[in-house]
Amino acid sequence: MGKKEHKDNARVEAVLQQLRKQAPLTVKQEKFCNKACVERFLKAKGDSVKKAVKHLRACLSWRDSIGIEHLIADEFSAELAEGVAYVAGHDEESRPVLLFRIKQDYQKFHSQKLFTRLLVFTLEVAIGTMPKNVEQFVLLFDASFFRSASAFMNMLLASLKIVGEYYPGRLYKSFVIDPPSLFSYLWKGVRPFVELSAATIMVSSLDFEESLDFHDFSAYPRASSLRFDPESIKSAAKVGPCSSSRFSFTVAHHFDSLKPWYLTLTDTSTSKVGPTSPSPLGPALISPLNARSFSFASPTARTPHGSVIGPRKSLFPSTPLPQRTTEQVKIAQPRTPRPSFLQSPAMFFHRKECHVSRAEKSRESFVPFLKFYRRPYDEMIYRSKMKPPLGGLISIVSPHLKRRHMSVSQRF
Repeated sequence: MGKKEHKDNARVEAVLQQLRKQAPLTVKQEKFCNKACVERFLKAKGDSVKKAVKHLRACLSWRDSIGIEHLIADEFSAELAEGVAYVAGHDEESRPVLLFRIKQDYQKFHSQKLFTRLLVFTLEVAIGTMPKNVEQFVLLFDASFFRSASAFMNMLLASLKIVGEYYPGRLYKSFVIDPPSLFSYLWKGVRPFVELSAATIMVSSLDFEESLDFHDFSAYPRASSLRFDPESIKSAAKVGPCSSSRFSFTVAHHFDSLKPWYLTLTDTSTSKVGPTSPSPLGPALISPLNARSFSFASPTARTPHGSVIGPRKSLFPSTPLPQRTTEQVKIAQPRTPRPSFLQSPAMFFHRKECHVSRAEKSRESFVPFLKFYRRPYDEMIYRSKMKPPLGGLISIVSPHLKRRHMSVSQRF
């Protein structure tokens, strides 16, 4: 571990040295290019120092063009009042959860640059609320306000591109909630070309309507409760005819017949166990011999032990049976060979029976973040999470003090 840490530190120093050679770094840029930041860029570029330097320099230039150092909450007062984009809280591992509830008409009345600044402002607020040992965040995109799948796709791809290029290693998971109907088809075609597609999951809020209290998931009904429960149906220890409303299926008593079954229109719902008519077998027997078909059985297997049935005239001639001798001749029945590795190589790739579908995995992964999606938005709580200078000039004043101030002002 010591050698690995030494190599990592050497790569980080090499990246910082090459950055300083290209152009001197400002105080804020030096603060941004700390060890954790450089390690994330190195990991994104496969520990290549040259590629990491190029990527980091492009990121610094982009941050200067956006003017991240001058972003304040006063610029987005309307968005903060409506709760268009905000930090909803932190999960169990102290990762900030960002929620975007952007309407489809937002991009008609606002430029792409303003949307980019709003996205970056929200990301910077989330990063400012991270503890020291946390480096990732979670994104929730509420697509229920979009009617056009292509419009939401453009907004989502723009957001994921900014996060992937200028915030590498920051995204933990991204959830798309209630997308338009055609979005899944568009996403299948675009997904191979999106860098953060593996961390993006589509979910539906309709799957979670049964849980009324979103703070407690201990009694949340799982999908397994909807599966078939064999205990709900009483088992009947009967082997014989099977009846239905239209026809019945009955096993024939003649074991040497080529048709060991026949159909009848009679109701045999109250049939007894085994054959109802006299049979050479005597009383009704429950065994695998009288419950299966003998179409492909050998003549010896079709003849019950202890009795000899001679040739019988019928419409369909049966296979002639050999004469019974006093000495019992044991006929070796062919056995199905045991499957080996060479005969069935697919057994090597056998999956476990407890395989969970992709939809079930997506559903389970969204459960810890459902409370943030349903939690009502509070502007004052969100503003309290902003560190200066992101908080802007608007101070947080309690509603009680505001009402008192208005009452005093009305006196004059």
